[in-house]
Amino acid sequence: MAPITAPFETHVPDFTHILFLSLHTATFRFYEELNDFLPDERKKVDFLYQFKKNPSVKHAIEAIGIPHTEVDLILVNGNSVSFSYQLRQGDRISVYPVFESMDITNICHLRPAPLRETKFILDVHLGKLCKFLRLAGFDTWYDKSYDDSEIVRIAEEQKRIVLTRDKGLLKNKKLSRGYWVRATNPKIRFGEILKRFDLWENIQLAKRCPTCNGLLTPIAQEEIEDKLLPFIRKTYKEFFQCSGCDKIYWKGPHFQMIKKFMEEFK
Repeated sequence: MAPITAPFETHVPDFTHILFLSLHTATFRFYEELNDFLPDERKKVDFLYQFKKNPSVKHAIEAIGIPHTEVDLILVNGNSVSFSYQLRQGDRISVYPVFESMDITNICHLRPAPLRETKFILDVHLGKLCKFLRLAGFDTWYDKSYDDSEIVRIAEEQKRIVLTRDKGLLKNKKLSRGYWVRATNPKIRFGEILKRFDLWENIQLAKRCPTCNGLLTPIAQEEIEDKLLPFIRKTYKEFFQCSGCDKIYWKGPHFQMIKKFMEEFK
C-alpha cells in the first residue's frame, strides 16, 4: 500500500522585500524658474526621488516634469555632470535653469554649443509674440502650418531656441534649445523673453520686417517715390525696405510708440 502523502500545496512567494530592495533614492533640488514645473510641495526644497536600476539623470529630470531644454547645469554631489550621468543610491542632485546671459561652458556641457546669436522659432500659439520680437530686431521664425516635428527640425538645423506653451514639445529628445513661456498676455510674454534671455542691449528697432522676418535696409527716397503717399514723401526722409517682401517702412508715429512700449519693460 502506497504511503499517504500530504496534499500538494502551491506557494506564492512574497516579493515585497525584493521590490523594496530594488528601489533606490536620490535627493533632488530644482532652482529658480524650474520650480514653475513642480507641484507646491516640491518647489524650492529638497525631495526624494525613487528609481530602479540606474536611469540617466536626464530621464529622471523629465520624469519629475522638467523639460531637458530648460536645464543648463546639473550638479551631482557637487560635481557638474552631463545628461547621460546614471543615478546612484544616495546621490544629491541640484538642477539649474538655462543661463543665457552667462557663459558656463567651462563647467558643464549639456548643450552642443553656447548660444551667442539669439534666434527663435515659435509654435502656433505665439503669433503676437513673434511680431513683438521681430519689431525688436530679433530673428524670429514662425509659421502656423508647422507641426512639432518641423519646429524641432528647423530649430536644430538653424540653432534656434523654441518658444512654446507646450511642455510636451520641449521634452522631444531631438531638441536641445527651448523655453516654456509662462505668461499668457502677449505684451507680458514679450517682457518675459527680454528678461529671461537678457536681451535688453540687443534690441535693434527698424532691423526686421514684422511681417516676414526679412532684414530692413535703408533705401533712398527717390528710389521709391512712386510707392509713397504725398504726405509721407513730404514728412519723412528716412526709409527702409524689407529684403524679403519689399515692404517700405519709415520712422513714423508707430516707431515712437514701439520704442516707448519696449522701454516700459526695462
